[in-house]
Amino acid sequence: MINRPYDNQSQPRIELETRAKLFVQRLIAEKELSLVVSFMSEMENEANPFVERKHSIDDFFQYAVKMVPSTAEGEGLAQEIVKGGLKTKDAAHLACAIVGGCGYFLTTDDRLLAYKDDRISIMNPTEFILLWRGGQQ
Repeated sequence: MINRPYDNQSQPRIELETRAKLFVQRLIAEKELSLVVSFMSEMENEANPFVERKHSIDDFFQYAVKMVPSTAEGEGLAQEIVKGGLKTKDAAHLACAIVGGCGYFLTTDDRLLAYKDDRISIMNPTEFILLWRGGQQ
């Protein structure tokens, strides 16, 4: 989801997800939502070949209220999630969110969106905004 604004915006779904992601980002900057970052997020961003994007994402990560490190608990949970059908990196991201105490995991990845876990709500940023706005009225 972090890189969605850098994708080709010609498809309506991608454009909507980008707008929702940027709105979530603004809510985080305004401290209306909390951002939790993990070692996986930092590691993936560190490998980003696009320097400007990498710096922009690093700047955004400064809003994080918590950083989830690699732990035995997280690794065990990630292995459990992999058995449920997710790729290793996706499983590590999700495990970190669960270990970090997140209520929501926002993603634009269809495989992650199809995965169900009682410990966290996995949703698209557009869906999340609709849910969040509904709770604000």
